[in-house]
Amino acid sequence: MADSPHRGRVLGVLVPESQRRELPEVTDRLDLDTGETRAKRSAFWVMLVLSGTIAVSGVATDSTATVIGAMIIAPLSTPILGIALGIVTGRRRRIVRSVVYVLGGMAVVVALGLLVALALPATSDVVSNSQVTGRTSPGVGDLVAAFATGFAGAIALSRRDLADVLPGIAIAISLVPPLGVVGVCLGQGQPSLALGALLLFTSNAVALVIAATVVFSGVGYVQDAQAAREPRQGSPGPRRHTAVAVALVAVLVVAVPMVANTVQAALAELWLSQVRGAAQDWVASDADATVEDVSWQGQELVVEVRSPDALPDVGPLQDRVDAIVPWQPEVVVLHTVGERLETSDPG
Repeated sequence: MADSPHRGRVLGVLVPESQRRELPEVTDRLDLDTGETRAKRSAFWVMLVLSGTIAVSGVATDSTATVIGAMIIAPLSTPILGIALGIVTGRRRRIVRSVVYVLGGMAVVVALGLLVALALPATSDVVSNSQVTGRTSPGVGDLVAAFATGFAGAIALSRRDLADVLPGIAIAISLVPPLGVVGVCLGQGQPSLALGALLLFTSNAVALVIAATVVFSGVGYVQDAQAAREPRQGSPGPRRHTAVAVALVAVLVVAVPMVANTVQAALAELWLSQVRGAAQDWVASDADATVEDVSWQGQELVVEVRSPDALPDVGPLQDRVDAIVPWQPEVVVLHTVGERLETSDPG
């Protein structure tokens, strides 16, 4: 089959006609309500529950390997990509059905995370582990990675010869673990952290839909759907344009807080550097004093100092910090009494 004239040159290279999947094949993979619907639905819900259980367990135990296992299963990517296919083919019912599957899947995973968090011992501080902290403050870099992964996934799905890369793409897009973090944070009474994890999931899902819509349109599935559509069904154009507009608005909605998070993180690092300099000036009169670390703990600035002698009054340091950081955080000084012993060279 020759290359279709409506396909762009770039996408013609990315998805050669000889490797291009036909629309019915892609539809069978992404629409859970066509073909063997009973088998598809049972596979989706079973894999979703197992993936959610694995993800929540990995979050609770701070196990990266376990969380990666949940990413590989990645059942939520199917209905999310189904939304994109519904937009491209102009099938409103397919879009609605796919959205329902996504919302139902979200509820299941969040509920699993909530149950696990409520069952954890009262002394557990799971919200401070790396699996949680790494998913509660997404930035612009996460959004860029989500779009790149979305394009890779859509291209791989459109080609017959790239099925082997789909597990790697599933790991990169990370859909189920952020939802597990949402449930865990809610169960631990941390709604702000839960909101950050939900933002990460939403940005990943929106990027996946936008990227897949672009790729599926570029490889010719719009024209394939129009050719297969019965004349009495009318043109899907206006509905498709509305869906694309909604998706673009969604990108803006998730992009604004992610940009804000990135700016805030950059400012926080800048302020830490400036506070470290102020702390070193503060202890400069003591030759044996060393500023070991300066870090954020919530809204407080923690300054760790090692010195065998008493430290100066913290007031001047607090004044310097108040001049550096706009909201004037409280400074907490952790004083370790001791000194470094240098090992002499035996030679």
